[in-house]
Amino acid sequence: MKPEQHYQPAALESAAQQEWADNGSFRAADQSDKERFYCLSMFPYPSGKLHMGHVRNYTIGDVISRYQRMLGKNVLQPMGWDAFGMPAENAAIKHGVPPAEWTYANIDYMRGQLKRLGFGYDWDREIATCSPDYYRWEQWLFTRLLQKGLVYKKTSSVNWCPHDQTVLANEQVIEGRCWRCDTHVEKQAIPQWFMRITAYADELLADLDKLDGWPEQVRTMQRNWIGKSFGVELEFTVNGTALPVYTTRPDTLMGVTYVAVAPEHPLAKAAAERDPALAAFIAECAQSGTSEAVIEAQAKRGMAIGLHAIHPLSGAAVPIYAANFVLMSYGHGAVMAVPAHDQRDWEFARHYGLPIKQVIAPVDGQAIDLNLAAFCDKGVLLNSGEFDGLDFNAALEAIAARLESLGKGRKTTNFRLRDWGISRQRYWGAPIPIINCDQCGTVAVPDSDLPVVLPEAVVIPPEGGSPLTRMESFTVCRCPQCGGKAARETDTFDTFFESSWYFARYASHDSEKAMLDQRAKQWLPVDQYIGGIEHAILHLLYARFFHKLLRDEGLVNSDEPFTRLLTQGMVLKDGSKMSKSKGNTVDPQTLIDRFGADTVRLFTMFAAPPEQSLEWNDAGVEGAHRFLKRLWAFAIEHSEQLGAGAPAAAPQSDQARKVRHEIHTILQQAITDFDKYQFNTVVAACMKLLNALGELGSEEANLRNEGVAILLRLLYPIAPHITHTLWRQLGYGEEILNSSWPTVDEQALQLDTLTLVVQVNGKMRGKIILPHHAATAEIEKAALNEENVLRFIGDKSVRKVIIVPGRLVNIVVA
Repeated sequence: MKPEQHYQPAALESAAQQEWADNGSFRAADQSDKERFYCLSMFPYPSGKLHMGHVRNYTIGDVISRYQRMLGKNVLQPMGWDAFGMPAENAAIKHGVPPAEWTYANIDYMRGQLKRLGFGYDWDREIATCSPDYYRWEQWLFTRLLQKGLVYKKTSSVNWCPHDQTVLANEQVIEGRCWRCDTHVEKQAIPQWFMRITAYADELLADLDKLDGWPEQVRTMQRNWIGKSFGVELEFTVNGTALPVYTTRPDTLMGVTYVAVAPEHPLAKAAAERDPALAAFIAECAQSGTSEAVIEAQAKRGMAIGLHAIHPLSGAAVPIYAANFVLMSYGHGAVMAVPAHDQRDWEFARHYGLPIKQVIAPVDGQAIDLNLAAFCDKGVLLNSGEFDGLDFNAALEAIAARLESLGKGRKTTNFRLRDWGISRQRYWGAPIPIINCDQCGTVAVPDSDLPVVLPEAVVIPPEGGSPLTRMESFTVCRCPQCGGKAARETDTFDTFFESSWYFARYASHDSEKAMLDQRAKQWLPVDQYIGGIEHAILHLLYARFFHKLLRDEGLVNSDEPFTRLLTQGMVLKDGSKMSKSKGNTVDPQTLIDRFGADTVRLFTMFAAPPEQSLEWNDAGVEGAHRFLKRLWAFAIEHSEQLGAGAPAAAPQSDQARKVRHEIHTILQQAITDFDKYQFNTVVAACMKLLNALGELGSEEANLRNEGVAILLRLLYPIAPHITHTLWRQLGYGEEILNSSWPTVDEQALQLDTLTLVVQVNGKMRGKIILPHHAATAEIEKAALNEENVLRFIGDKSVRKVIIVPGRLVNIVVA
């Protein structure tokens, strides 16, 4: 079948997509002899429309998936929806509709957009996290973790977003603001459910070394967030009662001049009962967030609480301050302050006129000026009595031993990582499967009563807050243990709960009897995961944690969920990230309607390597479209000589051999670039191939046929619609997606002759053509006797002849 005369992307893309859908072309086989490959892009929140960041992310994943399929693998590439969360609630309030209605409508529209881009998803495995069929299993897992003691409830000082009226995990507070709505975060004490992620801290840290397919930047970010440290836990005493403190710098212990406690520390709260000014200060501190980022950014302030702590070794009494830079959730909510050797302590001491005592000196004996700043490096102890002269390691051992002998301390390990607060005081989330009974206390919902279904026909009032707290039809129930009247938990799971295991559910998407079945063990871990680096700490850490929980439940048999991770760069316009507020967004649908999906895909892959930011360029989009039109026109012009039936004979002319050499040289590099995911240079290679084929005369139909077959397959993962259509209509076969990846002909890489540039003192003066395997002496002789070169040598003496194999000869003359 001869292709249409003109390139008409809308028609051919629609036809190709319909054919793929009718044939189930991208349905992954759970039972197959082929090597499996699981490629997954982070699923989207159904906000209403795709943006260019989505398009780039999902194009990268689709290119990889189609490429792996052409390598002969059984490829799984699924898609779903991270459907719960605050944006749906806020949008539903704005439009006066139930969040469920808004969410499902968005899913339908965005699904259509993804299909219009031609992404090869196994739509049979589609999941939405707001479906009871999905969240019933995380409710089930929660009850198992409750039995194991890996989830618990306690009253805790938490990050509270007053706009969204819900709790935020520390990881969800960015520079003191809510990660969703950018509102300043406050501090509140409320009962919360926690997951004991700290029980896995050592393993989460150690297993980062196994992830050599992850960017080092992401691994470093997680190492820093987990924050394993070695130090000493020691005790000051206050009125005869122990005040525990953890420090990583026990070498500075003799330089303590005050102790700082968190504003909500019991000592501070007790003192505030008799000190109105202190009470006011503590109340003010409660308006700030609880994350370390917030604490670090704010001005360091404090107030003496009227008590003194007794130093565990010197016996000196040092004042206790309630300070806004101390977190109750870290260590014991108290820190020993050494102003001479900690900059934060130094600033606080200078502000409040507290003593600054030097106990560490530089190793090289240089003088330091503590009037300018703290000296924070490790060094040699002084003014520390029996420990004078010791370096850091010796001092740690000696001071820890002395404290232990006195029963006042010991060496210990600590982590920056805190347990994960998973309660949210919002409606649009998965209900936490707990029943509160006056007689039996906290009771897990039995398996037979799962899922606890979230009522969906709910319109949220403008004032916000969770309507679940006011719905007796939801809250009033019977205790499963005693049968008495009880109340359901009205908190819902943090939405990261859903996104922490969705990758596994794709493998067992239709399992009705188990969270995961044997297929999860077959498909996991994910071979290639793709998403933004902004998820390095939140989603990626939680997913690793969840995977280990699933492993320990016997549901998966691997330690890590993702073997390789690609963090794609942002899409920029005018140097800034695209956003509605900046007015610099580009609507993908408009581009698809104008140029076609292949053009959009081609540009996003050509404009920059996947891991780098992409600067939007309208001219670049038009250039991508011109290339596809040129490819189509070339195929039309030579359609009678192309296809599987065309004879394959070796090229006869020198020009044809040169072009075939160029084709396979380009192919060799493109194959290497595909393996490295350098898709921008692959697109450039396809453009070079088309240029090379254009140099062939009409008599070289065989070589042209070979070259077009290579070009179409090389371009197929990036621009699948046009290549699918041309492959079939030119007669190469039925389905290009089932064709094999092109291979390099090693003989074509060897030319019969070689052209070398000849330089004299580094300047080009001529060229020589020699047999490909010419010996060094033959090359040197030909270069020295080249006519133009002889003119430039003249009567000068030749000092040296330098031969760069395959490239040039440089003759150095006096």
